[in-house]
Amino acid sequence: MKKGLFQSTITDYPLTIKFVQDKETTNPTDFTDISNAPDNGRIVALDIGTKRVGVAVCDELQITARPVCVIQRTNWKKLLKEIIELLAGFDAKALVLGLPYNFDGSESEMSQEARRLARNFSLSIDIPVYLQDERMSSYAAKGYLWKTGLSEKEARKRVDSEAAAIILSDFLELKTQMK
Repeated sequence: MKKGLFQSTITDYPLTIKFVQDKETTNPTDFTDISNAPDNGRIVALDIGTKRVGVAVCDELQITARPVCVIQRTNWKKLLKEIIELLAGFDAKALVLGLPYNFDGSESEMSQEARRLARNFSLSIDIPVYLQDERMSSYAAKGYLWKTGLSEKEARKRVDSEAAAIILSDFLELKTQMK
């Protein structure tokens, strides 16, 4: 699909229809089908929050995931620019966003935001975008950081990127199980 313009005239009635289709994307609309996920190369994961976005990356063999940084979220344009730079810097082959469900498995308001961002990213970058269930990732990250002995202040700074690493680890494990 490409963006285009269609114009036509029908019997004495000039009709101009502007028809703009979405950019071509290989992603399914729900972004949860990971059967076509790349088998090698780095993957970047994001733990999307309203104020901060945690970032993690895996190694090229997709064995381990590690936290990278936390990005302050102010607007879409700035977030997109920073994520594109990170993806290029890591030569990433895919992007994974955490999909926050409620504890009962239903979708939350943030689930819709994650789906919206997945769609926006898929239209803005040339690598596949996936969504990964992130229930409990922030709690697991907080527990892990607490066990390492970090101060509460230091743990707060790192919890989002640690949660992104957990999301990415879960994604890689699910991908391995599907083989």
